[in-house]
Amino acid sequence: MVKHQPLQVYERQLCLSCITGIYGCRWKRYQRSHDNTTKWELLWSLILLFTFSLLLIWSYFWWEADNDYNEFNWFLYNNSGEWTDGTVPILATTAAGFTYIAFLMVLALCHVALGQQLNLHWLHKIGVTASLLTTIVGIISVNQTWTQEWDIIPISLQATGPFLHVGALAAATALSWIVAGQVARAEKTIFQVVVVLLYLSVLLGLYVLPLYITSPCIMDPRTLKPRPEVFGHQGAPMLAPENTLWSFQRALQMNVTGLEADVAISVDGVPFLMHDLTLRRTTNVDEVFPDRKTKAASWFNWTDLQQLNAGEWFLKNDPFWTASSMSQKERNLTSKQRVCSLEQLLKMASDHNITVVVRLRRPPRDHPFNSTWINETLQVVQNSGLLQSLVMWTQDDEREQVKQWVPGFIQTSLVKHSPEHLRSSGIRGLLLRYNQVDADEITNFSKNNISLTLYTVNEPWLFSMLWCSGVSAVSSEAPHILRKVPSPIWLMSPRTYQLIWVSADLISFAVVIGIFILQKYRMSGIRSYNPEQIMLSAAVRTSSRDINVMKEKLIFSEVRNGGSAEELYEEQCFDSYTNQSISQ
Repeated sequence: MVKHQPLQVYERQLCLSCITGIYGCRWKRYQRSHDNTTKWELLWSLILLFTFSLLLIWSYFWWEADNDYNEFNWFLYNNSGEWTDGTVPILATTAAGFTYIAFLMVLALCHVALGQQLNLHWLHKIGVTASLLTTIVGIISVNQTWTQEWDIIPISLQATGPFLHVGALAAATALSWIVAGQVARAEKTIFQVVVVLLYLSVLLGLYVLPLYITSPCIMDPRTLKPRPEVFGHQGAPMLAPENTLWSFQRALQMNVTGLEADVAISVDGVPFLMHDLTLRRTTNVDEVFPDRKTKAASWFNWTDLQQLNAGEWFLKNDPFWTASSMSQKERNLTSKQRVCSLEQLLKMASDHNITVVVRLRRPPRDHPFNSTWINETLQVVQNSGLLQSLVMWTQDDEREQVKQWVPGFIQTSLVKHSPEHLRSSGIRGLLLRYNQVDADEITNFSKNNISLTLYTVNEPWLFSMLWCSGVSAVSSEAPHILRKVPSPIWLMSPRTYQLIWVSADLISFAVVIGIFILQKYRMSGIRSYNPEQIMLSAAVRTSSRDINVMKEKLIFSEVRNGGSAEELYEEQCFDSYTNQSISQ
């Protein structure tokens, strides 16, 4: 029997082993393959890419929807009867899923760059499938229950579009290294042409994308209008229990120019402040009146309402994650809050000479004040001493009579109409959700002297975009946050943006051309080598004659023992090479 020595002692490639091992559980060197990826694995690669794209959109949606997290939680409360922060599990699972899928995408790109066969492990296939199905279910659920929130994507793209474009351009430019490598390795001309055309199409699309990017903050800074006024929506509900005196006091400390409140009327005719139909969420009605806890708030008299605590729930539920930052004095004040009457709010507004936005809710049909609720509310407003010009009246019922009784009110509509219709109806203001108007409509209302107030604006980026658009006022649950925004987050002239756009395109194009040339130079003459063979060629200094002698010994050993040289190589955990590849 002729003994033989291994042709080559391999250097350890820890990075390559980790990439192939984590992605496909192929830790051993002889398990790797430079053959073309099978059609089945190509299909899984496409599924992985689709899952990554879908999760990217889903993650972006929830990242920008933080302006409306309270709205989402309130929706969940109305359906479940229990207050929970439903955004926490959604954000946690979204972050985990996106990180996992993005990691697999990076590993897949590394496989392609190194010329390794894609072979996703079955555990990862289960993970990808679970992530895909979970994301699809989430998208369908949001589409059925919170459809209006999808508007946050085009709105937020006005703020992030220019920066996302630069990021996408940088990513596509970096991807050219892999594309150029694949083109240089490929032996079929048709494959090279298809890959190059697809890549150039994507790149060209990114180059001209700014033609379709619009943002109100791409403007001449000299035409920027004054900072929008900020109204405290239910006071400052992130700092104190909503619709309580303490909440409105906190809003005044944040220098708001107005206060917005939801007004109901008690069974004995006292207008009071309450957002929900019932008292369960914001009071301890479960403890004080357990047999009446599901009754509408309007069926309680003022004496009963004053027995309820309207602050403890805030400390217990901590709906905005701010209770822990309160001082002991603030916690004591919060725990003593009661249901606030409209009269108390108007007196505070009169003392500080600020605007009040009154949003009325009609009592049930068989309520004692179902037909006179507007009269009762107007009487309280007139007796408060607050100037009529500081009251924004939003109720459409009996509006003509209200205009006759109190002509000084700022008549405001909650329904969007044309400026001509609003003027003919004597309406001087609009109170709308921020997604109900676009930049052109904002400009049109402004030209027609229609005051536009948009709700609920909590995030600086959204406040900045509306500021650039020319909105006159916003209603916010976070006046303490908007207070820290003395100017739009970003503002640039069209000329500056064009300069950035053209410069980025030129730099990207130059880098892509350079990478293609470099990859062609690197790959020329070594197409038959794989990454391990390149390392092997650099390390081995054995002559072709020695290689031939060794091959003869291996063949002789194979004949004598009935085995194969290939099996001998695999026993030593080495890859087998052809005569041609070694000699080259």
